[in-house]
Amino acid sequence: MAEQSEDVESLDNRLRAGDQDALATLFSKHRDRLWRMTHFRMDRRLLSRVDPDDVLQEAFMAAADRLKSYNVGEDAEYSPFVWLRMILMQTMTDVHRRHLGAQMRSAEKEVNFRQQTCGQATSASLIAQFSGRLTSPSQAAVRAESLVQLEQAVESMEPLDREVLALRHFEELSNSETAEVLGIQQKAASIRYVRAVKRLREVLSQMPGFKEE
Repeated sequence: MAEQSEDVESLDNRLRAGDQDALATLFSKHRDRLWRMTHFRMDRRLLSRVDPDDVLQEAFMAAADRLKSYNVGEDAEYSPFVWLRMILMQTMTDVHRRHLGAQMRSAEKEVNFRQQTCGQATSASLIAQFSGRLTSPSQAAVRAESLVQLEQAVESMEPLDREVLALRHFEELSNSETAEVLGIQQKAASIRYVRAVKRLREVLSQMPGFKEE
């Protein structure tokens, strides 16, 4: 753990100095995580026409352009990875606007997060992920009813709880990273995550055909 902290501190210092190689190291280290985030957050309507790898490339170029301002102003509030994630989310917002325009639904309308996520609503992303775990029962009506229950369960959660669940469960952020992204205490982030998981499990366990992973 101490070695990891030293690595983060060293990387942070190099980024402050405008070291492009440090940015490349940071991006390479977290590329798989960033790809999963992109795929999770992307509007389902775009998955067949927008390559997540292209979004990552655009985000890397944006980070390179912004490196000179690293640790200045708003950027100074973030650790290296969370700073990079922030730029990826801003890039995704731009991608959604380019492709969907007025059709784009913004997650920022749900709650005023310190860290903006992206154009795709968190609730829609969660529903899409969980619906993939519904098996195909013989009666289509049963599946349709399950989907309605799933949507109601997700929508009944507080927006911040939905975001914590998305960050921890699907983006695989640590509790400290989640707290940093949302600008809340780590204890609060942990409590909200446990509460959100408990609430969803209660509802999902009653759904016919739901397969928990």
